Amino acid sequence: MKKFLQEFKEFALKGNVMDLAIGVIIGGAFSAIVTALTDSFINPLINSIGGAEIAGMIRLPWVDYSGMTLEEISALSLNYGAFITAIINFLIIALILFILVKAMNKVMSIGKKKEEEEPTEKECPYCKMMIAIGATRCPHCTSEIKE
Repeated sequence: MKKFLQEFKEFALKGNVMDLAIGVIIGGAFSAIVTALTDSFINPLINSIGGAEIAGMIRLPWVDYSGMTLEEISALSLNYGAFITAIINFLIIALILFILVKAMNKVMSIGKKKEEEEPTEKECPYCKMMIAIGATRCPHCTSEIKE
């Protein structure tokens, strides 16, 4: 059972699985923004131009709108509150996911030891300037390095 849980932990916390989960969640939140934009702005504009039903008949794009007055257009209702709510919800979800991923990365890095880097430079014993590790002469004082 212990081995099973360890394998599940490794699978669930892999980068690819986390990236996919975050992508699905962000996609769902962005879908809500697109739906709110469509329902709140685009559909009412289309309906005011020619998609609304009038007396049970659907307006068609080739119908003459020369008789349409400003009062008919001013009846247009844009529900921007739903759109703003969808944007705020998206930002909150993105912030929570950012904090979650940051915490997951912190937890994953706790058990890992930092690898020590091999030095690429050494100090010249004569002039005390830093030189390449494989150098046989110092480029600063031209002394021969014996090591």
